Amino acid sequence: MKIEVKVPAVGESITEATIAEWNKSDGDIVARDEILMVLETDKASVDVVAEQAGKLSIKVEEGETVEIGAVVAEIDTEAAGAEASSSSDSTEPPPAPGDANVGTGSQKEIHPDLKNHMSPAVSKLVNDKNLDTSGIKGTGKDGRLTKADVMNAPTASASSSAPTAAAPTAEKTQAPPLPVAGGAMQEETVRKPMTTLRKTIAKRLVEAQQNAAILTTFNEVDMSQLMKLRAQYKDDFKKKYDISLGFMGFFVKAVVEALRDVPAVNAQIDGTDLVYYNNCHVGIAVSTPKGLVVPVIRNCEALTLAEIEQSIRHYALKARDGKISIDDLTGGTFTISNGGVFGSLMSTPILNPPQSGILGMHNIVERPVAVNGQVEIRPMMYVALSYDHRVIDGKESVTFLKRVKECCEDPTRMIMKI
Repeated sequence: MKIEVKVPAVGESITEATIAEWNKSDGDIVARDEILMVLETDKASVDVVAEQAGKLSIKVEEGETVEIGAVVAEIDTEAAGAEASSSSDSTEPPPAPGDANVGTGSQKEIHPDLKNHMSPAVSKLVNDKNLDTSGIKGTGKDGRLTKADVMNAPTASASSSAPTAAAPTAEKTQAPPLPVAGGAMQEETVRKPMTTLRKTIAKRLVEAQQNAAILTTFNEVDMSQLMKLRAQYKDDFKKKYDISLGFMGFFVKAVVEALRDVPAVNAQIDGTDLVYYNNCHVGIAVSTPKGLVVPVIRNCEALTLAEIEQSIRHYALKARDGKISIDDLTGGTFTISNGGVFGSLMSTPILNPPQSGILGMHNIVERPVAVNGQVEIRPMMYVALSYDHRVIDGKESVTFLKRVKECCEDPTRMIMKI
């Protein structure tokens, strides 16, 4: 019996997805609930598992974009029992990598050391170019070979013909191309299709600029007290909660206090109405290799500092592993973006629609500042609030940012609620 593997519905507004990676090769025997492939949508990555055990037959290659409900593979459940019984009764060693393709006449044996480090698409490219992968260094995750690694590797025919290449003659006056590191010739350009996530990011950023009246106001925060507080309690905090004490948790708590004082920053436009949210659902912008995602920490007003830090780590790990779900990214009312982790001194963050405000954190730099009539060196951070002027007036934006500054410069204000 053959079971169709279809692209599942992964969100209300999502109509298509890209096959980011096949975890199994064509012809592999798969177990029930084993991950077959990773789908990339415009919001998140989704794992697709096998409904039944059997022999996998792939219909759509890695990197293709398909509609929801499309058939991308088949599983032959009858082949599962035959393969399982034959493998259990046999005393022969397991087949070498590439044996699954024996008889097709189109595949060559793949180097066994790197078989498990190649996706089906990369494996096919290796065979097409007749490469010895033992000398190719993988730049992907966990040393995995990528398509770029294979494309930039010299072919066997090229390397074998190099010693017999004819010497330049007097008629050839053009200078040879300059060599690059390793002696390989570097392509002038590399063209790659935009991922679904990157296309969506581009679309939403342009829409935000076109559909909102975005302004940005700035202030600076003296981080002396926060840094002193963190240094004093970080070891005890780590011991009790098994989580590092960072600055983001304090800024989330400060944003909650500011949102309570200035409710307009926690509001959104819905048609001709303004919707004010009583709860603070704060999105934390996280950079991943595939693009920027903004998982949402819900009801931050009811969370402790430790719970906020644990939530940040939880979503950061999910984003790193490509496990962010649609639910993780929806429902935010305000966003924080920390460009300071990359060294940014100042920026104007772009709104995350339909939200009306986003706070930009930046690098902490020691600068001379005037304190009580004296010049002192203090660790300072510029903060920026980009906001939708259709919802938030200038007075409200400045008041909000000033409140964030006060809470961070004097953390006891967040405890005393003053």
